[in-house]
Amino acid sequence: MKSLKESSGAYLQALSKRSGQSRAYKSYQTIGLEVAEILEDFGHKSLYIKLAKEHGEDKILRIAKTVAEKKDVKNKGAYFMKVLQSSRE
Repeated sequence: MKSLKESSGAYLQALSKRSGQSRAYKSYQTIGLEVAEILEDFGHKSLYIKLAKEHGEDKILRIAKTVAEKKDVKNKGAYFMKVLQSSRE
């Protein structure tokens, strides 16, 4: 029988291995994470997942790629939201 220290060490290793893996089960979750990566804005990844679910994955991804292509934009996340808002109107 393994000691508590040995078994807890294996458990902690398994947890650290799992923490690095993505748990995106729906396509809109994957698109939201991809948008966060494109815009280099990981702090708002849950927002991008929500937007992909509400506004459509293709539309959100297309806008994010357009924003990422612009070299003069300093805050890509804010510019993305502005473009999204103007496209709703």
